[in-house]
Amino acid sequence: MNKRPTIKDVAKKTGLSLSTVSLVINKSGYVSEKTREKVLKVVKELDYHPSRAARGLASRTSGNIGFILSEDHFSRAEPFYTKIFLGTEFEARNHNFYILLTTVDTLSKKELAIPRFLLERNVDGVIIAGKMDTKLVDYVERLDIPLILVDFRIPGRRVSTVMIDNRKGVRLAIEHLAERGHTRIAFVGGDPGHPSISERFQGYRETLEELRLPFDENLVVTSEVALRVEDGFHALRTIFEREGKPTAVFAANDAMAIGCIQYAKHAGLQIPRDLAVVGFDDVESTLHVDPRLTTVRVFKEEMGALAVRRLVEAVKSKSRNIVDTYVPVELIVRESTMGRTPGDGVPKGVEIPEMQD
Repeated sequence: MNKRPTIKDVAKKTGLSLSTVSLVINKSGYVSEKTREKVLKVVKELDYHPSRAARGLASRTSGNIGFILSEDHFSRAEPFYTKIFLGTEFEARNHNFYILLTTVDTLSKKELAIPRFLLERNVDGVIIAGKMDTKLVDYVERLDIPLILVDFRIPGRRVSTVMIDNRKGVRLAIEHLAERGHTRIAFVGGDPGHPSISERFQGYRETLEELRLPFDENLVVTSEVALRVEDGFHALRTIFEREGKPTAVFAANDAMAIGCIQYAKHAGLQIPRDLAVVGFDDVESTLHVDPRLTTVRVFKEEMGALAVRRLVEAVKSKSRNIVDTYVPVELIVRESTMGRTPGDGVPKGVEIPEMQD
């Protein structure tokens, strides 16, 4: 078997010291461009790959980033957090980091299990995505390693976050419905204790007030539902059993919006003639529902990538500065609010995408 090349082999072939070669390989310290090119040429010729364990011993880092998600979020058919995870995975490669994914059970009443990589202190930083038990956040902070919360924040706590611009997203959706002539716009959401759901509901109320549209509690269902397709179905049915029917509905995520479409069809309503529907997130399933769903697009992979970049910066600089980052959103207009006839009452500047086979 051929012996795996070592840093000593690189140093010997270049005629340089081990310390100089190490500076080039680890991208730390100053070396001339000529020296750097010489080392990299030999690295390529020898097909040398630095040992992560050895690099970790030298830098006192593991090269790992922990990604923690609740089992509830990971197991849903709704792939929102899966996309965020993929964003972290792709970005971590650019910085020579590994992402270690684990899930925790936040629904049962048993004591919260601490992920193994935290017990072993085998990560340089941690990303927590979605609503999480604050006890876990407390544990990570006691380890004194960088921490980023994604789509989650804790009131009164200063922790770096990557958040969606939820209020702007809802405002775009409600303004679009108002331009279409809707004045009775329903809201269906999930756990109001989730920061994003809470912000979307606040954005809904604020935008109605700005547009001087009525707020009617009969048009709102939140705490009774989760965020699944069936929850959207039952939430809209509850609203239609009350007095004063809506002509449009904003759902806090796409799965619930699809459930609203299913209920509308069940009730014999035509979309968007009898009821316009808008979702939030823009997951792939929105393209496969009939009619296709108007929704607020969230750049999920970018959220994950941003979290990794912020974390890597904190690891390398050994800084504990608190940074809050908001990821922009955009409204994607499709047939669930505009119908299938191009140009039929389309607001200025809005184009209806072509139907896909």
